[in-house]
Amino acid sequence: MSSIPEDLKYSSEHEWVGAPNDDNVVRIGITDFAQDALGEVVYVEHPEVGAAVAPGDVVGEVESTKSVSDIYAPVAGEIVTVNTALDDEPQAINAAPYEGGWLFEIRLAEDSGYGNLLSAEQYSQNAG
Repeated sequence: MSSIPEDLKYSSEHEWVGAPNDDNVVRIGITDFAQDALGEVVYVEHPEVGAAVAPGDVVGEVESTKSVSDIYAPVAGEIVTVNTALDDEPQAINAAPYEGGWLFEIRLAEDSGYGNLLSAEQYSQNAG
């Protein structure tokens, strides 16, 4: 079974979402399950900083040796940061999907949908 940290929330599209910080910003990445299914990641297309997004919006993509997969916004808000370290080391997504392989950060909108995300237990039941 893939690693599913208990302290994160999850989308049905295999993104993880960290807890909001003091500025109501959450960090987002793809799950261990998703990176394993993708295979070796070779390129990341980042979302646009400043873009307003809603849950389910396509905000970028991850390209691997097997395929190209869309990245979806799991919550509503504004993109405030992208992980530019992935430009030089996209394989960090494979090596550490919950640490150095994070993708972007969103400042949550008032009605962000954060409360609708899955718990680790719920996600583990859906992830296979």
